[in-house]
Amino acid sequence: MKEFDLESLAVFNGKDGQPVYIAHKGRVFDVSSSKLWKTGLHMKRHPAGRDLSTDIGSAPHGVELLEKFPQD
Repeated sequence: MKEFDLESLAVFNGKDGQPVYIAHKGRVFDVSSSKLWKTGLHMKRHPAGRDLSTDIGSAPHGVELLEKFPQD
């Protein structure tokens, strides 16, 4: 698995053909295949290329949903 810091993760924001990655508690998930992330912005609130560990607490789903996506 690759290692990411916040600066390198920010590149994977879904813009200009970049894949869509998000981080949660030190793990990075490639959510590019999700139609809800295809623009790099989930539910008009959560931008890709960031650590969303605190945001997921207010999501209507848990971390188990992220487990369906590849980790990078």
